[in-house]
Amino acid sequence: MALRVVTGGVGFIGFHLTRALLRRGDSVVVVDDFSDAPYPRSLKIQNASELSSEFKTVRIVEGCVTDRTAMDAILRGSDSVIHLAGLAGVRPSFSDPARYARVNVEGTAVVQEAARQAGVKRFLFASSSSIYGNTTPLPASEDAAATAPESPYAATKRAAELVACVVARKDPSMACTALRLFTVYGPRQRPEMAIATFARDLCAGRPVTLFGDGSMQRDFTHVDDVVTGALAALDRAPPGFRAYNLGSGAPIRLDALVQAMGQAAGVQPRIEHAPIPLGDVEATYADLTRARNELAYEPKVTLEEGLRSVLAWVRQG
Repeated sequence: MALRVVTGGVGFIGFHLTRALLRRGDSVVVVDDFSDAPYPRSLKIQNASELSSEFKTVRIVEGCVTDRTAMDAILRGSDSVIHLAGLAGVRPSFSDPARYARVNVEGTAVVQEAARQAGVKRFLFASSSSIYGNTTPLPASEDAAATAPESPYAATKRAAELVACVVARKDPSMACTALRLFTVYGPRQRPEMAIATFARDLCAGRPVTLFGDGSMQRDFTHVDDVVTGALAALDRAPPGFRAYNLGSGAPIRLDALVQAMGQAAGVQPRIEHAPIPLGDVEATYADLTRARNELAYEPKVTLEEGLRSVLAWVRQG
């Protein structure tokens, strides 16, 4: 039975991916530091409890990815590592860029090197569409230079990729795979993210706060599609460093998104406008050619279906 280590495995994406791995019969060790930001500690504890209740074989370890001694012990005997742990969020990264660099860059390097020393042959890690910034032609291709990030968060994700690419040369047989995730949403997502916030406001009858004039575009990707893509990369990605976009390939304006969510919720949205926060990019749009050709990745969840899943989750409280 394959032994997978999932860092950040009780966070938003981590919970869904860990569940999918366990359901297909893999053995999973989850590593998470249960820190409180930006994903609330209370939600991590709830996710861990649900995983442990549903799957008696899952092992959940509290630990930090920057702790090399701890990671060496945890990774011993594992077949692959899916490294999702890190600090997310464009806007909060401006408040503590040093912490973002430590966790996202150093943490990735620590886990990768520990995996390499342990003889792990598959190392996947979460990157972000934010690395493309505002200068990359859209739809963004993995071959784009991605040299002008708009936030410390984006810079740390790109830096982690660059370090991982260089480290991977020390062991060409290791599959070192960067998953460039495009605005992932779905049940259990971080509470401050746009779709979760819009859903709560609509369900409570509050006005929706829209940044700018609503013309910003995002390639919203349902977490189920991201999990499918990550599993495909785990099974199919070639040796060496390789990056893959995991998106929907169907960007939508934020004002159109609010209207679509209002329709799904059965209410007419009331909108309040606010200035665009520092670090937000104008648009994200994934070129899925590589993921389609090499991973057979094809997003399945329509925006309408995805929005309904979030609304159901919000209404459950």
